[in-house]
Amino acid sequence: MRARVVALAGVLLATGCGSGSSAHSPTAGDTLQALSDASGLKTVALTPGDADFSPGSVRYSFLVVADNGRLVAKPTAQVWVAHGFKQKPYTSAVAHLERVGVPGVSDTANVPSIYAAHVHAAQPGTYWVFAKPKGSSIAGLGNFVVRKTSYSPEVGARPPDSSTPTLASAHGRIAVVSTSPHPDRALYTHSVSQELAAHRPFVITFATPKFCTSRTCGPVVDVVSRVRRQLVRSGIDFIHVEVYKNNNPADGYNRWMKQWGLESEPWVFLVGRDGRIKAKFEGALSVGELRSAVASQLLG
Repeated sequence: MRARVVALAGVLLATGCGSGSSAHSPTAGDTLQALSDASGLKTVALTPGDADFSPGSVRYSFLVVADNGRLVAKPTAQVWVAHGFKQKPYTSAVAHLERVGVPGVSDTANVPSIYAAHVHAAQPGTYWVFAKPKGSSIAGLGNFVVRKTSYSPEVGARPPDSSTPTLASAHGRIAVVSTSPHPDRALYTHSVSQELAAHRPFVITFATPKFCTSRTCGPVVDVVSRVRRQLVRSGIDFIHVEVYKNNNPADGYNRWMKQWGLESEPWVFLVGRDGRIKAKFEGALSVGELRSAVASQLLG
C-alpha cells in the first residue's frame, strides 16, 4: 500500500533518536519534541497503515517497529497529536492493538496486529503523532497529511454505480474474481450495481490477497469473510473486488479501482440502504472493528 507521509529522517537525527537526554517522563503538557526526548525512551519512526485523510474523524493506524525489526505489541498505546513537532499536543487518544486477519485462516506471521487510534483533525494540514505503547521503552514518531477532500469516496457520499465482477459474470470461474487461496464464494454473488438497485446494505472490500505486499495491508478479505459468516442472517451482503486488471500487478489497477478513485489497497466501505457510504477503512483492520462498524452503521 502506498503511504504518503512527510520524511522523518532529519527530525529523528535532530532528536538523537530518543537518546534520553531529558530528565522527565512524557506528560501531556510537553511538546512532541519533549515527549520524544523523554528519559529512558527510544524513539523510532512510526510505520503508517493508511494515508488518505480528510477533515473530521480520523482513524490512524500504525506499527511501532524496533531497530531489530520486531514489532512492539503492547495492548494499548498512548497517542498525542500536534500541529508541529515543536508544538504541544492539542489532543490525545488511546490506540488499541487490533488483531490482523483471522486465526487459523490468515497468514499473519509477519504482522499479527496493528495499532488503531481515533482522533479529530479539524482542518487540512500536516499533523504530527507521538505514540508510546504502554509499558514499553520504545515509542514512535510520525505524521499524517489531511487533505481538503479525500481521494476515495467520502463518508456520506453515494458510491459509484459499478457493475463489479461476480461469479455469474465470470461464468463460475472463481480464479477470475479472487486470488485468495481459500475464496469465499459468497463474496461474489452480487455486484455493487445490483445492491444499490435493490436498496440493500452491503460491505465491499477492494483488496488482492495474493499480491498484497505491504507490511500493513493484512489479510482484509479474510476479515470481511469472517464477519459475513458471523452475520449471515443479517440481510447485509458482502462483496470482494480484486484490484488489478487481469489479476496482474503489471497491468495496473482495474476499472473498478479507477471508478472508485482508489490509489491504494486494501479498502473496505460500508454502504447503507439509502445508497450512501456510512463508514470506510483503509489498510488492515480487525474482525472486531469491522463487526462493530457494521452493527452501528448498518444494523442500528
